[in-house]
Amino acid sequence: MRSLALRLMPVGLLALALPGCQTNSTKETTVEATAPPAAGATGDSAAASGAITTADVKGYLQAVASDEMLGRKPFTAGEERITAYLAAQFKQLGLQPGPSGSYFQPVPMVEITATPAPTMQIQGKGEKLSLQYKTDYVVFTQREQPTVAVTNSPMVFAGYGVVAPEYGWDDYAGLDVKGKTVVVLVNDPGNAGNDTTLFKGKAMTYYGRWTYKYDEAARHGAAAILIVHDTKPAAYPWSVVQSGALGPKLRPQTLDRGASKCAIEGWVTLDAAKRLFTAAGQNYEALYAEANKRGFRPRALGLNMSTSLQNKLRRQTSKNVLAVLPGTTRPSEYIIYSAHWDHFGVGKPIAGDSIYNGAVDDGSGLAALLSIAKAFKNAKEKPARSIVFLAVTGEEQGLLGSAYYAQHPVFPLAKTVADLNMDMLWPYGPMKDLTVIGYGQSELEDYARAAAKEQDRYVMPDQTPETGMFYRSDHFNFAHVGVPSLYASGGFESRTQGKEYIAEKRQNYTTNMYHKPADQYDPSWDLTGIAQDAQLYFRVGQRLAGETTFPQWRAGSEFKDARKKK
Repeated sequence: MRSLALRLMPVGLLALALPGCQTNSTKETTVEATAPPAAGATGDSAAASGAITTADVKGYLQAVASDEMLGRKPFTAGEERITAYLAAQFKQLGLQPGPSGSYFQPVPMVEITATPAPTMQIQGKGEKLSLQYKTDYVVFTQREQPTVAVTNSPMVFAGYGVVAPEYGWDDYAGLDVKGKTVVVLVNDPGNAGNDTTLFKGKAMTYYGRWTYKYDEAARHGAAAILIVHDTKPAAYPWSVVQSGALGPKLRPQTLDRGASKCAIEGWVTLDAAKRLFTAAGQNYEALYAEANKRGFRPRALGLNMSTSLQNKLRRQTSKNVLAVLPGTTRPSEYIIYSAHWDHFGVGKPIAGDSIYNGAVDDGSGLAALLSIAKAFKNAKEKPARSIVFLAVTGEEQGLLGSAYYAQHPVFPLAKTVADLNMDMLWPYGPMKDLTVIGYGQSELEDYARAAAKEQDRYVMPDQTPETGMFYRSDHFNFAHVGVPSLYASGGFESRTQGKEYIAEKRQNYTTNMYHKPADQYDPSWDLTGIAQDAQLYFRVGQRLAGETTFPQWRAGSEFKDARKKK
């Protein structure tokens, strides 16, 4: 039974009781590089990186993933506790708050708790189809209205729902979708693998993300959009879609209160989509094949859709937490280290446990962030450029905190050298690999390769680029506005146990722990791998901080032009 006394402890006393706020008696072990420092590295550089210890990582991880943090959900007591803890740690390290004099950046959000109608009615061509909520479809909305309804909305099929001039692709060509319901496929045209010249082949592009599809449909004036879920191209089962749709959802506050978005956004199962296309006199497999070829033309389905939602609304402000170590000679240029502090709070009990601690996701990133901050502060040689430590809110709700920062930057984006993001570092010991998500995007991977060489590690690209992981963590919002971003960690080959061991551990985590209460601190974890990754990130930041140049996007990156506009 979890300790109710500690769970209800006031934040002021809590900070004194948590690991990381006091001396840890655990023997400290450093992660030693098995190769000499790269050319140009000073002895102090090597010493400071070695100062990132497993004891530091353990203390911070135990604190941020403890039951006392109540699962770190925005708009709850858990948010107040984790943000107070992070600010206290930054202050204790002697790091400065932001320009406003605060360690907090307010992030306005609205919480929408939707109750959808139990069915979605589809009719036309003499057919009537009644889809069942949760079993066949899920829907939600970003519109801040008590009732949101779509009635007799004509349905159209728009392939992947992509408009990509650089690829010569327009799924909306010649199609008027104003007031209509758009049905689109998940992922992007290259993912089917029939033509590797389409987009980036099987590697997902931003056009494959559901957020892009919702926004593109709204730009064309659609009343509703439904994405066809297929487990392989989606890279997650229907159960993940279900769980993500249920319960309160956080959205960014906007001046128009979501009026520019589609009234209804949602998903339908593959089985329901096939029934829908059959009712329209169409064959799903044939349409799918057409949608994956150049020259595809969207079409009306001759069906109308009706459904609705009842909403409860709560407008409130969450917080990003940030601190800065001013640079010595180039203080107006910034390197950002980021990790998200939020998780899912207290929710549905599983095996008697209702606290979703989020130890790996992303307590591990927070532990690395704080360990790196400590290493920079303790380094004898201070960085020439300013170092920003940013813990963002709302990642689990759609990268909301980092998106807000990117649109309301505390430090100028044109002077932001890079974002170094940490999310889900594996607690399974030291790794031989450094896997770079979004490999080929920017010169930051060259920095990562040099740091990996110091640790006798090799760099490899993401092994599952079709899942679009580059677009699923907070670094993406920095990339989207042109700031080169690094998202990397060891994750495929254990230095001592090999590849199969890590594959088994990752599969167990995905199946039994991911976004479940079971993602909690385990004393048997080997945290040297997290310390190793933190050390590598520290070295990348050190090198960037000592330069006068900015890392560049690769020629083929979709984010290169965004940097030019800053």
